[in-house]
Amino acid sequence: MVKAKSRVSGVVMAGPLASFCDAYRLELSSRGYTPRSVVPQLRQMGRLSQWLQGRGLTAAQLAECRVEEFLVAQRAEGRHRSQWSRSGLVCLLAVLRKEGVVGACEPAPAASETETLLGSFERYLLTERGLATGTVCGYVAHARGFLFGLSGTELHALAASDVTAAVLREVGRGLSVSAAQNFVAGLRAFLRYCFLEGLLGTDLAGAALAVTGRRRSPLPRGISRAQAGALLASCDRRTALGRRDYAIILTLLRLGLRRSELAAVTLDDLDWRAAEVVIHGKGGRTDRLPLPADVGAAIAGYLSRGRPDSPRRELLLRARAPFVPIDPGTVSSTVRRACRRAGIASMGAHRLRHTMACEMVAAGIPLTQIGQVLRHQSLQSTALYARVDVEGLRGLAQPWPTEVPR
Repeated sequence: MVKAKSRVSGVVMAGPLASFCDAYRLELSSRGYTPRSVVPQLRQMGRLSQWLQGRGLTAAQLAECRVEEFLVAQRAEGRHRSQWSRSGLVCLLAVLRKEGVVGACEPAPAASETETLLGSFERYLLTERGLATGTVCGYVAHARGFLFGLSGTELHALAASDVTAAVLREVGRGLSVSAAQNFVAGLRAFLRYCFLEGLLGTDLAGAALAVTGRRRSPLPRGISRAQAGALLASCDRRTALGRRDYAIILTLLRLGLRRSELAAVTLDDLDWRAAEVVIHGKGGRTDRLPLPADVGAAIAGYLSRGRPDSPRRELLLRARAPFVPIDPGTVSSTVRRACRRAGIASMGAHRLRHTMACEMVAAGIPLTQIGQVLRHQSLQSTALYARVDVEGLRGLAQPWPTEVPR
């Protein structure tokens, strides 16, 4: 009888990276990888080592650019996404740097005039405008695309026709209405910045034509209590992932957080004695919110029986190695997975924020207090929820005339 061969011991390593296999294995284990999840990372390392050997390269010549070339080659060979991992290769680079084989970092190329301008624009958006990081990244990307599409036209010689042509060109690419609107918003912010800095003699922000299209109902949409209960019940709290999902969904429902705000919560933000949590919101705003008992119990359950062992101070970590903090997209994907399990229509995390606000309106809470809970910078943002109170709006409606005036 032939004895089955262990997957863990069956990884063959050759090439310039072979001597670093044990150090890499130890580093993976320290980052939370299980013996079974280490196997595909070692196999990837073996393929990378052979790839380097085939090109006559040594371990010392491995750098970020080589990693990207290798990943392109892996995708070109038709390997499935599960067979290559950028995070695993980043970990390998860290091991080689620790061993003194690879330099600390690659020398940064000299910034061009365009990149210098975009860097200054980015700082303006963050410091002067106080925009969220995600919004800033999008605006800078739109400004970069606009500059690259000028076809040799100097910025100081820019005309309104160039701006209009850029918007029409972007719309002609078949973008969705929302994507085109985001491009226009970023372009207007960039043109206004250039005017304030004296790079443009005229404010051309108005030349970026508005993009319109069919809009959904302007009423904010929440979900029913039955649907909220179904989302929570779909989380298997017997598992670590289920406890994390339950804590995420319950916190969104009870506190009305944005997905980025929830992803940014750290262990230091939780004040258990005062039953409060510190929320870092848009524009650098910081608020202290009460921590409801059920939310605190859900978070405590995740911390005690679901959160991986990690020195990281962020509250929510990935359920699989490497155990790094989750990003805002994971918060939304958690809600969508719960929707599929509960058999209800798919929705994002922001829908749960609307749910809490709509419940407060139904309870007769004043809009000013709702705005404080939602941490709106302007009451105009909160005024949107006034339209949810249909019964209250009926009292403002004028009666239909019974007689036609002569």
